[in-house]
Amino acid sequence: MALPRRFPDRDDVALVRADTEALEPGQTDDATKRRLAGRVMARREMGKLVFLDLVDRSGRIQLLCDTSKTGPIDLDLGDIVGVTGSPARTRRGEPSLAADELELLAKIRRPLPDTFHGVTDVETRYRQRYLDLLMNEESRTDAVARSRMVSAIRRYLDDGGFVEVETPVLQPRYGGAFASPFQTHYNELGQTYYLRIATELYLKRLIVGGLERVYELGKDFRNEGVSFKHSPEFTMLEWYEAYADYEDTMRRIEELVGTVAADVLGGTRTTFRGNELDLAPPWRRITFAQSLEEHGLWLREEGELRAALEAKGVETKADKDLPQLLDHAFSHFVEPALVQPTIVFDYPIELSPFAQLKPGDPTLVERFEFFAGGIELGNAFSELNDAEEQQARFDAQSGFVEGERGDPDYVEALAYGMPPTGGLGLGIDRLAMVLTGRENVRDVILFPALRERAD
Repeated sequence: MALPRRFPDRDDVALVRADTEALEPGQTDDATKRRLAGRVMARREMGKLVFLDLVDRSGRIQLLCDTSKTGPIDLDLGDIVGVTGSPARTRRGEPSLAADELELLAKIRRPLPDTFHGVTDVETRYRQRYLDLLMNEESRTDAVARSRMVSAIRRYLDDGGFVEVETPVLQPRYGGAFASPFQTHYNELGQTYYLRIATELYLKRLIVGGLERVYELGKDFRNEGVSFKHSPEFTMLEWYEAYADYEDTMRRIEELVGTVAADVLGGTRTTFRGNELDLAPPWRRITFAQSLEEHGLWLREEGELRAALEAKGVETKADKDLPQLLDHAFSHFVEPALVQPTIVFDYPIELSPFAQLKPGDPTLVERFEFFAGGIELGNAFSELNDAEEQQARFDAQSGFVEGERGDPDYVEALAYGMPPTGGLGLGIDRLAMVLTGRENVRDVILFPALRERAD
């Protein structure tokens, strides 16, 4: 049997449910006709009446099918149908559509999972996301919330005079972060290329070029481990704003997150990892030194800090130098305690090759990171804009295994002059976790990276 190729002029289930609000229990609005399409997710029979639950992306509604009018209902759970009928409410007040015509649009060939409990196996949810979305309304809600979040971010930045741009995903040099890249070979050019680990260096070239306010929302890739907050392929927002510094950027990220939360959630409060957070500005602020001093760990000599960490039961064999020890101390003791939104600022220069020095203290730079729910959401600088100083920083980093390799073309771009600039990176996946209350990044990525299934 040939099935229809289209079902035009359909309405959303949510619209028909709204139609029924004006009806009394037991009433049908025969003067109004609506067309719905969706998947049949439940079936009940009572004599000549067949009750079907129809689901589309906007919601669920009951179909009242009088078989004396529609003919026999030869449908399986999971079939996709189109229906024409009138808004109605049952005697019990259930929003419904009284069906005049019912049309099969697509036939299910495999039985659905348990339609009552949904897909509960975590492995199945990640590997067969289409089943998770099909069976679990919460998953669909989270997917829509993430989309709304991204739209709200774009709207905020566009309204603020920023220009959205695209920069290369395949790059001849990787930079902008401490991370291991994915590597590939560019056959036409005969060169090794890398999937980008950050968009930073290309975006700042655009600031040199006079675009002044730019942002990019896109994928970055880091060939590293997986955890509840790490994915090798992830989505980042980076923006750069000429004639601004990290203080301006602090105020802007507070405002952006508060605005986006209000758009997605209807307010600035959310529950994440068992804690109620308020994302409204202003956020708490504390220096990097103060945050470690609270744990007796603001130590600038490698041997002293290593000994202090080991005395607290922290294994430091993998930490090769002072910057890695400082980062380990911070991530182990400070970050998990930053539950309410917090900005940590003024970082040691060893940890920040692209930030401006802090006036009056050459050991610190104008950098901040921001946190909520015990996880880092992003990172920002007053951007280094002196070509000679940038080259010196690259050279200083070259001894580290995971350090910056340097980028002569970027240094040359800086030599043409870059205005004072504030720049920021925001982890889209992590912000989605906080707004939806999901505790694993895989829950907010539609198709997360997974190991090959064992035979």
